[in-house]
Order: sequence, then structure tokens, then C-alpha cells
Amino acid sequence: MSVDKTEAQLISRTIIRVLNQGLAAVLVTLMKLPPKPSADSRVGSKILVIESGETLGTLGMSELDEAIARQTHKFLSSRDEAKTFRVEELAPDLKDLQDVLLLFERIEAEPRLVVAGAGHVGASLARLGALVGYRVTLIDDRSEFVKRELFSSEKDLSIQLILAEGWSDAMREAIGNGRGVSVAIVTRGHKQDEDCLRAAIATNPNYIGMIGSKRRTNIVLAKLREEGADEDKLRKVRAPIGLDIGAISPEEVALAVLAEIVTERRGGSGTPLSEWRRS
Repeated sequence: MSVDKTEAQLISRTIIRVLNQGLAAVLVTLMKLPPKPSADSRVGSKILVIESGETLGTLGMSELDEAIARQTHKFLSSRDEAKTFRVEELAPDLKDLQDVLLLFERIEAEPRLVVAGAGHVGASLARLGALVGYRVTLIDDRSEFVKRELFSSEKDLSIQLILAEGWSDAMREAIGNGRGVSVAIVTRGHKQDEDCLRAAIATNPNYIGMIGSKRRTNIVLAKLREEGADEDKLRKVRAPIGLDIGAISPEEVALAVLAEIVTERRGGSGTPLSEWRRS
């Protein structure tokens, strides 16, 4: 077996490990060689850099490998899924490699949506989230709301249904390490909201939103503030949840919620795309 094939298989296995462990990594592919390439550099060569700093593979130029390793954290901090770079953008000191073209690709598990509360809004949000590609977990403490027969269409079958004996434990387990996770709290009351929000801010997901009027959400936030919850984390909670689209029906409210979640994930502004024309 060739070294190249062995290396490719090792990178593939490592990517599977990264995804299974909920980690993130960057796969960098050499797209264009320098005018005077080294004997070990080939178009298509790959290097995998895990967020921990572990690297695998090589582009055949050690100084370029090192420059890439230094840049991956910045790429992971962006919202880009994939982006091409010229070396001059990443490492202007590498004069002989300025025109080399690199493809950076984010390696990360599919985004997840945890919905607390399986009432009309929660069920609609779970279905809509699954439709647009989120891995959805729907939680409720009422068994009749999380029956599989209520979510029996082909797309709904991908929704994980959880009957919560206790909201806090169920939320913590569903959210995990929080990476790539959006949490929507759409329960039926203050007590459930408090339990869910308390668990959610402790797990540090990418997004937390809570349904309710300004008064209701302020009561919950004030209660957690009194308990000593981290103020920075409380400030990040989107409450009331969702974008203002004039939603009335449960399906419309779910759309408003998911629109905000996607906006946060993708770095959108939430403004009309036609705004430039009006201004």
C-alpha cells in the first residue's frame, strides 16, 4: 500500500473520530502549486488540523504546514464552511509561495436543534428544523406529546423524541458539550422555563432562545440572575425568541424562531435583502 493511500485512509478515520467526538477540524487541500514546487508537494495533498492542535498529513512544504496550523483557529472562529486562500493572505512572509492556492473546509458535525417543549410551537419548530437539515431533539415531560405516531412522516422520523423525567437532566444530556447546538425553550410555564434555561446556560450552546412575553421572560431571567447565573451568558439569551415577522400561528412562530437561529448561525443581519434598493 502506498504512503499516500495510507495517509488518506488515516485522515478519513480521523475525520470520523472528530465528528463522533463532537470536535471541529479544518481540512486543507493544496489546489495550486508554486512555480518551483518541492519534490514532495502535489496538487490534492491534504492536511487535517484538529482544534486541539493535532495535525495529520502534509502539503509537502513544512513551512506551509506550519503556517496553516497557525491559521486554522481563525478559520474555525469564522462562520465559513469552506473558503479558498492564497498563501499571501495567510503568510505574506513565505515569498516563494505567494501564489499557492489552498482550500479550507470546516469539519464539524451537522448542526443540532434542541427544542424544550413539544406543544404546538415546539412540534412545528422540530418539524421545520428537521426539514432544513438540523438534527433535532424534541423534549417534553408529557408522554402524550412525544409519541412517535405524532411524528411519523419520513422526515419526522429523524426527530429524536425524549420524555423528560426531569427537565434539567434531559436538557443537559441532549445539549452535550453545546458545540453546534441551538436551544429553543418553548415550554408551558415559568418553572419549566427556569429549569431548562438553567441547564442550557450551564452547557454553553451556540444559541439559546426562550419563548414568552417580555414580562414572562424577564421574570425568568431575573430569577436566574438572583441565583448568581453568569451575566454574560444571560445577556446572550434571545428572549422573547425569534425575529419579528408578525407571526400568529404556531407554524409562523416556528418560522420566526428558526429564522433567528439560522441568522445567528450564518452571521446574517436579519434585514430585508431588498433594503439596499430602498436606501
